[in-house]
Amino acid sequence: MFGLTSISIDAKGRLSIPAKYRDQLLLQNETSIVVTRDPQYPALKIYPGSIWTSISNELQSLQSLDPIVRNLQWTILGNASVSSFNPSERMLILLPSELRQYAEINIAEKVSFIGMGNKFEVWNHENWEMRQTGGALSTEILEVVLPESLKTISF
Repeated sequence: MFGLTSISIDAKGRLSIPAKYRDQLLLQNETSIVVTRDPQYPALKIYPGSIWTSISNELQSLQSLDPIVRNLQWTILGNASVSSFNPSERMLILLPSELRQYAEINIAEKVSFIGMGNKFEVWNHENWEMRQTGGALSTEILEVVLPESLKTISF
């Protein structure tokens, strides 16, 4: 599941997973999807349920006394929104208002929906364009030194 698609957020704060990804999610028997904050950029991560289970289990198993680990757990696990869906339909996914605000995503506007293999990212279209041209975003966090326990997790 790779590639960039521009899609719109509807008046209820939902997006429809692009058709080119729905077929793969159907083949993988996915029936849930999780939306959460990207810990580094003002964007959202969307995980199919099976991928989320793996990532969330790994994050939960880490020592939460480490302040960097704990902050990452708050960011990713604490902001997760789980949705069930029928992959044979439109796959409308609600983006909660708190997550839309974090990612600077407005209702009835276009967003950039990026397939990243086993997960997706959703970006405010202008922020995505800025990032792609090498511009820095005021809210990105690039100077975090990850503990060894986090370096093996692909989130």
